[in-house]
Amino acid sequence: MGTALVYHEDMTVARLLWDDPECEMECPESADCSPVVGQWVSGQGPEGERRSCLACPPLHSPEYVAMVRGTQSLGKVELQALSGKYDTVYFLTSLSICARMFPGATLQLVDAVLTGTAHNGLALVRPPGHHSQRTAANGFCVFNNVAIAAEYAKQKHGLHSVLYFSWHRYEHGRFWPYLRESDADEVGRGHGRGFTVNLPWNQVGMGNADYVAAFLHVLLPLAFEFDPELVLISAGFDSVIGDPEGQMRVTPECFAHLTQLLLVLARGRVCAVLEGGYHLELLAESVCMTVQALLGDPAPPLLGAMVPCGSALESIQRVRAAQAPHWTSLQHQDMAPVLSSSIGSPEARPQPPPPAGAEYMVAAAAEAVEALRALLDQLRLRPLPPVRTAIALTSTDAALVLPPGVLHQEGSAPREETEAWARPHEALVQDEALTALGKVLNLMDGILGGQVSSGIAATPALATAATLDVAIRRGLYLGAQRLLCVAVGQAATP
Repeated sequence: MGTALVYHEDMTVARLLWDDPECEMECPESADCSPVVGQWVSGQGPEGERRSCLACPPLHSPEYVAMVRGTQSLGKVELQALSGKYDTVYFLTSLSICARMFPGATLQLVDAVLTGTAHNGLALVRPPGHHSQRTAANGFCVFNNVAIAAEYAKQKHGLHSVLYFSWHRYEHGRFWPYLRESDADEVGRGHGRGFTVNLPWNQVGMGNADYVAAFLHVLLPLAFEFDPELVLISAGFDSVIGDPEGQMRVTPECFAHLTQLLLVLARGRVCAVLEGGYHLELLAESVCMTVQALLGDPAPPLLGAMVPCGSALESIQRVRAAQAPHWTSLQHQDMAPVLSSSIGSPEARPQPPPPAGAEYMVAAAAEAVEALRALLDQLRLRPLPPVRTAIALTSTDAALVLPPGVLHQEGSAPREETEAWARPHEALVQDEALTALGKVLNLMDGILGGQVSSGIAATPALATAATLDVAIRRGLYLGAQRLLCVAVGQAATP
């Protein structure tokens, strides 16, 4: 299992043949990222039109599908006349072939991920699909490939409900396509209420901090509660800095971070499908960052102040309020905001140089801890234990000054019980290691028993691996069914 790349060179053959300033930005080069990412993943072509046509009718009307198929026999004048009946779309003979092919590419990727052939992947397709409607092409888009993929996953692979999340340039309804149903208070209808989540950006210039804040405070809480079996990314990159259409300020590195956050969902089963993006150089960089994240590479650091602007916070709060009746994870409104607004518009944000030295590092660490704590509070779907954080210290660590809200846990498991658990390990025979183990066991009892939320324990370096082994066996003995063990550093693991 690895990362799959689905593409075909025919995706790049269609090009606008008449003068249309609105359509000329949708060009073959937008799908020509395969030479860049091909060095990392093995690509394979889509199985073609047969599979895609089987999936199109449930979402697009038969009449519309037949019309698109019929463009193969039209001349240039007829194609131009037909294109003029739709909003910002051009039809060509070769384009119609690609438009029927790319849902097949997307479905091939879904099959690969859901059957375990690939762990995740990216479909480099063209033209894009997210603006297309049931009976009409719209905004460069002919067939809605990601919507088709969602329906296909339900019909063929037995998945059930769909949660739809979209952030988009809206500007209070004054930006194309001027749809009232794109605002935050449109949450779906009937049994689907709460399963449509719109996050409208009401000004241009949104940057990394705004998009990350949207993930932390809207998308991830909902996604963890929804618990998806598959993540489909309608991967548009027109929010990248310098894009003439999006006019936002997201850096390519940010897409790596956002992709990594999505990989924690659905056991990492993520299918990204190329959509828009009209700054070709930065589009390629953004696609590369996305692929690197899918491959498991570490994300580059995000530079600059990570403080969302006031307009972003307003949009986030509006969508949280609209969705709160439908999602438990958004009903904790008593939490103070972790991130405060910057002053003025994104263009006017001050960018002071960070203070140097330990003071800056301490402040940055504190901000990160508070942000993580707030996110965990939002995702928590049960009451908090009485003790927020406990630290199990030995006598040699007793002088450590603990921050407010963190309690020093003095207790220890009974000596005989601790010795019984330690017996297989010579490293735990020494008094210091045995004492530390007793405190670890007592801390685990509190966490698994619901009295303590989290904790920190200190153990002698030579006894770390043995203590971890005992802790794992103790957790299973106490009834834990799923344990995540993360070993950081160079100490040997059990």
